[in-house]
Amino acid sequence: MQKNEEERQTTAAPAIKLNNISKSFGPVQANKNISLSVNVGTIHGIVGENGAGKSTLMSILYGFYKSDSGEIFVGGEKTIIPDSQAAISAGIGMVFQHFKLVENFSVLENVILGAEDGALLKQSLAKARIQLQDLSKEYELDVDPDAIIENMSVGLQQRVEILKALYREANILILDEPTGVLTPSEADHLFRILKNLRDQGKTIILITHKLREIMDATDTVSVMRAGEMTATLETKKTSPEELAELMVGRKVLLNVSKNENKAGDIALEVKNLSITDEKGVLRVKDITFEVREGEILGIAGVAGNGQSELLEALGGFRKAEGSVSIYGHTLNLKNPSGQEIRDLSIAHVPEDRQRLGLIMELLHGKT
Repeated sequence: MQKNEEERQTTAAPAIKLNNISKSFGPVQANKNISLSVNVGTIHGIVGENGAGKSTLMSILYGFYKSDSGEIFVGGEKTIIPDSQAAISAGIGMVFQHFKLVENFSVLENVILGAEDGALLKQSLAKARIQLQDLSKEYELDVDPDAIIENMSVGLQQRVEILKALYREANILILDEPTGVLTPSEADHLFRILKNLRDQGKTIILITHKLREIMDATDTVSVMRAGEMTATLETKKTSPEELAELMVGRKVLLNVSKNENKAGDIALEVKNLSITDEKGVLRVKDITFEVREGEILGIAGVAGNGQSELLEALGGFRKAEGSVSIYGHTLNLKNPSGQEIRDLSIAHVPEDRQRLGLIMELLHGKT
């Protein structure tokens, strides 16, 4: 960051300042006397373990929750944010971990939804199309305005969420665990977009528990633990080891030595598996592999190359051709059954519902 930019940040009022924010849900203290200052034109990371209170704090800032006590200042002005519309009016936008898009609407329709100029929708759409093209070009958020959301990759849908916030003139953008559903290449592109937004004067708040993302993408980082703010540091003056210790309250061994794995019997055997989607497009073609007890099999690829369809077929949610066997039991791929999968103690965690799916599977005793 250039010297004159650093000087401007030291003299300007913080983009966001929180004073002694507290929030409880019954006996659970989600946030406890949290104070935070975020400078204009920076990427500020908020890191902590799952359940540390990060998302609750940002939901208060965006008006989804009302704090029990504390004050919020936006651009130096004390601001009351009772709901998300008040947050948008204050120049705050938020991209949630699970997107708030209407799947059978186009990109353009989703962008203007709730922000129409009046009863004449045609006029609003025409105006939005021009603005959308300008925003896409300025911030490298290239998307087809006429594309239907359900036909777009997760990475492109996330760009639509960012465009929605920018269309509503957000100067402060909050992203909640934005890479949870992205491939590595999509995540890298997202961070290039965020740095471009910062360089254009936008303020970014990045919620994550991934230390690599914090070190690579942020200017400053605040650490939360058990609902409290434990530290705020310049990213270049800290390290993953220090952040991990602040997150959990003790030293953490980041490099773990592992014994050589000894694979057991074949647990899953897939032979000549092919999957055709609802539109007649062949998504998976003649795949064969096996997984043995004690093994972890990774399947990598850019979004849209058949990984989702493969896992849905293995989870009993999609028809397929070929053969799939679990410990010798052959699945009925012509008439898949979730009950059959559950009876075999197979857990399926969808790509866009990681946490919820995992919790539900654990609660049902599936392993």
